[in-house]
Amino acid sequence: MPHPAPSPGLRPVVARVAGLNLAYFGIEIAVALGIGSVALIADSLDFLEDAAINLLIFAGLGWSLRNRARLGTAMAGILLVPAIATAYAAYEKVSDLVPPAPVPLALTGLGALAVNLACALMLARHRHGAGSLTRAAYLSARNDAFANLAVIAAGLVTALYPSAWPDLVAAAGIALLNADSAHDILKAARAERRAASAGAETAGA
Repeated sequence: MPHPAPSPGLRPVVARVAGLNLAYFGIEIAVALGIGSVALIADSLDFLEDAAINLLIFAGLGWSLRNRARLGTAMAGILLVPAIATAYAAYEKVSDLVPPAPVPLALTGLGALAVNLACALMLARHRHGAGSLTRAAYLSARNDAFANLAVIAAGLVTALYPSAWPDLVAAAGIALLNADSAHDILKAARAERRAASAGAETAGA
């Protein structure tokens, strides 16, 4: 079965998505550090990671199937970086269980949800167009939208029951989503690698 080629409109889409993610990263990390929210730190790192992934896709769209598979594998590793950073931030937070300010937490999560839904909609029709590359971008934007709902819920629960734990639970959920996405992208990259090997064997036959 031939592997799908990148659709013509994908390059400008990933450029716009990268710009949106980078802009909201700056907003979210500022709020996260200001109110001491581990969940927002995790989510802001997701925005930075998404910007990096989409810039890599922008650069790699003209590459061969084999090289796109290699880049997809690298992106799976990139997806694990926020999970590791979140685990460290959560470890630090446990020693100082001061709840974050609930209103900025929920409002920032709501803004992040709007950005991620916009990105997911832009990427949805291209998600099968370049194998693991576009799958990485689409999965990241989609999963971040779920993560944003967790952040909003953490803000609402913290407003009712002041505690650091809703924030920490949301952060843990974000880390797990990243790990699951990394696994999905690795599977797509392996499929591309097999397709590239099969194509090379066919060409040599």
